[in-house]
Amino acid sequence: MLMKNTTFAMLALVLALAHIETAFAIPAFARKYNLSCSTCHAPAPRLNGFGEEFAGNGFVMKDNEPKRATLDTGDETLLLQRELPLAVRLDAYAQFIPGAEGDDLEDDLQTPYVIKLLSGGRVSKSVSYYFYFFFSERGEVAGVEDAYLHFNDLFGAPFDIMAGQFQVSDPLFKRELRLSFEDYQIYRTRVGDVPSNLTYDRGLMLTYTAPWGSDFVGQIVNGNGIGAAGENRQFDNDKFKNFALRWTHEVSVLRLGLFGMYGKSEDLSTRNANRLWYAGPDATLTLGPFEINAQYLWRSDDNPYYASPKPGEEVETKGGFGEVIFTPRGAQSRWYLIGLYNKVASNIQKIAPESSPLEYESAGFTATYLLARNLRLVGEYTYDFEGERNRIILGAVAGF
Repeated sequence: MLMKNTTFAMLALVLALAHIETAFAIPAFARKYNLSCSTCHAPAPRLNGFGEEFAGNGFVMKDNEPKRATLDTGDETLLLQRELPLAVRLDAYAQFIPGAEGDDLEDDLQTPYVIKLLSGGRVSKSVSYYFYFFFSERGEVAGVEDAYLHFNDLFGAPFDIMAGQFQVSDPLFKRELRLSFEDYQIYRTRVGDVPSNLTYDRGLMLTYTAPWGSDFVGQIVNGNGIGAAGENRQFDNDKFKNFALRWTHEVSVLRLGLFGMYGKSEDLSTRNANRLWYAGPDATLTLGPFEINAQYLWRSDDNPYYASPKPGEEVETKGGFGEVIFTPRGAQSRWYLIGLYNKVASNIQKIAPESSPLEYESAGFTATYLLARNLRLVGEYTYDFEGERNRIILGAVAGF
């Protein structure tokens, strides 16, 4: 009876979403330039090539800035946008876990799952900003996540600096732009008591495009996420920083990349430290309507519980994901199909038997349909091999 009621509720939700009026206003950048969302997205929030270039230019269309977008203040050193660009994203889902009675996951109406306020634009001719604020993320006010100033083409060269909050994995594959509900798990994995992973952190990101076409990204981050400042108004909780370097090069339909990160962290109560490093390749292959993305990473921690003495063996965590995106009609597509496989493995329980396992393996399939350019329906099935359970997601993502 519970299964029938849940199934009926989810079908009712999807039917209701399918009849929503599509008279949404288009989001901030589309409003500014009087363009369709499809100019940059395929589909939203996933960026196409033009969208990536637009973001890389600090959310500015070079040599095509409309005069109406800024005020004439008579001061050459002051650039004021005529209107503060704002946009809203709203996600709503229903989750169905067959046979979940007594499990830690249950059938659930996750509506709304996300309500996000976004803004971005120019501060000066070569400086832009971007941020978003979570009014609600999984039922809580999550606050600010992405938030940075973007200094573009410094010294007249293809050299940019971003200062603020961002995801360490952004130069790899952007979690915020994925089309699936299922995440890229290797980026989220934390080891022991170490706060560092490849999601949000504070620091600097430097990008440079070499004359031969390779792109380089360097990062210096605190290594402890984006939590609130401590008693001394300091965001970092130790003296160490994490340093990352990313290389990528594109040849025809293939883009290859390499990533590495090194850092240390310290438990201030014991002064015991942990050294970590990441390394791994990634690739993107575009074949007609198919885009294939793959990432594999090794991570090593020599003392993830800040023990004394250190364990005799390092904790090794490795894994990645493979993703296939099918776009049947190119830029004119309204249907998109996505397959995603995740795998994470670790020897942490061999080193520290009392620790929680880090093993994760899943495979899933997502179908998404554009009811409007800024409103898409989502249906997703994922199988969790470790938990031996199925998950079905139905919902919608809207931007306005």
